Parts: sequence; C-alpha cells; structure tokens
Amino acid sequence: MIQAKGQFEAKVTFNKKLGERFYRIGLQFEGAGAETFANTIPGQFAQFDVSNVSLPPAEAIPDDLKDVSTKKIILRRPFSFARVLKDKGITTVEVVFCVLGPATVRMTTLTKGNSISVIGPLGTGFTIPQGKKLALLVAGGMGAPPLEHLAQVMTTNVKGIEPIAFAGAKTKYDLPYEKLLDKISQELDFWLAEFGRYVVRSLVATDDGSAGFKGTVTDCLLDWLGRNNFNPAETIIYACGPAPMLAGIAKLAENKKIDCQVSMEEMMACGIGLCQSCAVKCVAPVGSGIPAGGKSSNPNDGIYKLCCKDGPVFDARQIIF
Repeated sequence: MIQAKGQFEAKVTFNKKLGERFYRIGLQFEGAGAETFANTIPGQFAQFDVSNVSLPPAEAIPDDLKDVSTKKIILRRPFSFARVLKDKGITTVEVVFCVLGPATVRMTTLTKGNSISVIGPLGTGFTIPQGKKLALLVAGGMGAPPLEHLAQVMTTNVKGIEPIAFAGAKTKYDLPYEKLLDKISQELDFWLAEFGRYVVRSLVATDDGSAGFKGTVTDCLLDWLGRNNFNPAETIIYACGPAPMLAGIAKLAENKKIDCQVSMEEMMACGIGLCQSCAVKCVAPVGSGIPAGGKSSNPNDGIYKLCCKDGPVFDARQIIF
C-alpha cells in the first residue's frame, strides 16, 4: 500500500531554544494533514518552505552566518521528526534543528501561531523485524531526532523489544538535547530526558569527555557490547549521523553479526527523487549489469539509489561507504 503524502499548512505551537544553536519546534496539523502525519514512520522526513520567514535582528544572528544568512531561500529544507503526538483529530510533530545556514537562521524567528508549508511524510523509514528483542539506537550529533521518534514508537506500539539509546557529540554543548539528567539518573543509564520520558535507557559519549563516555559514540557502543550479554540474532542496531560514523557502525555490526539499519544524511533538494542530487552508492545485486563505461557483474562496482526516495533509511549492508 502506498503511504499518503501531500502539501499541508502547519501551525507553530512552540519554538524552544535548547542550546546555543539548537532548537525544538512543534508543528500542528489539522484535517487531512493531521490524518496524514499521524502515520509518519520513524526515519521519514518532510520538506519545509521557509522562503517567506523573516530574518532575526542582526544582533541575534551568529557572526559566522551574518553574510550567508541574507541569501534568498529558494529550495525547501528537509527535516526528520523527533516526536509525533495524536489527539482528537490533531497531530503535532516535533522537529529539532541546528542553526547552520540561512534557512535555519530564519526558523529561529518562528513563534506560536505562525504558519509554514510542509510537504510529507517523505522517504522510507525504519522497520522493526520480527524476533528482535534488543534495539540499539545510535545517534551522532543531529542524527538524534529520528531515533527519538523510533524509541517513542517502539515503547508505545511494539511489544517484546527493549530500545537503548546512545548519543554522541564532540562536546556536551554539541548534544542536541534540552539538558542532561541528574547524577543519580546517569548512574542508572538515564542521561537524556527525551528518551527517559519513554523509560528508555540512554548513554552519552563526547569526544572530549565533557559528558559521559570519553570517545566516539561508536566506541561507546562497542564498550557497552563488551560489558553486556546479548544475542546477535535477537539484536538490531539503528543509526543516524555523519557518514564516517555510519561507516564505523556498519563495520561494527558486520563484525558482531548484528542486523543494522542506517539513516543517511545526504543533501536532498527536492525530496521526491526528481533532482537526483542525493545519490547513495549501494552494493549491486550479484549478476546485475551496471552501465559504467561498459557492463559489469561485480557487485563492488555498485549502483546508485536516491536517499530521498529509496531511503533515507537503508540496510547497512547495502551501502558502499
């Protein structure tokens, strides 16, 4: 069955600053939009039109973005969902964004009651195979939102599977969360309130050791696996973050014989597969002919799939990093 999608108007319900560059925004849909976004699958995304959103005052724009922020916004911007709430015919989605360019600078000015045009839900999200009892959710930097949404769905709609979250960043100031929980909660492996609300354990890793495990989130996961008993056949890893991190997670999963799904972070201009700008190199099926200066049946030559349409979620074994 083809999942419904469309273009809808959403009203801003809140826009909360989480840190120096991080914000969490709530968008409310009614009518057909509410029905459509109520069925959003974790890992899917939407395209936001912020072309008519005003810039903040000059003093509120980070110094490194003062020049670029004046650029005209032509294309929509893709964002995944951190949380989806349904209540009496109204659906509210929560999105976390980082101020990195002219579009996200403008998004900081959105306030309660403002409207924004949204196209979605788009792409292919995470799947939860039968027989899995342990799900390891690994987020690098801004890869956190879709995994938070996945934790919400697992704890409310799926029985018999335990999710555990791993969140990594360069420093504690680069973690896209509201705050770290208190020391007692941390000792119980509950570092982040965003996962704690679903009673999901969460661990934090920072490159500089300013919070949690000192090192990368991949190393943190490897350390956890070394200290805990798990059945690889009943375990699955879900990861979202920068490509080098995903490559490391994919290799770890391969070595441990654990199934793994990764959400790729490619530039998606149109979001529907027309512009072909978000190609991801994937393993070719054995025996397939690949037009690349001739015919080839070598799966290492690869084929290209579109992140926005075939993904952004892929089986890690499909990707050639």
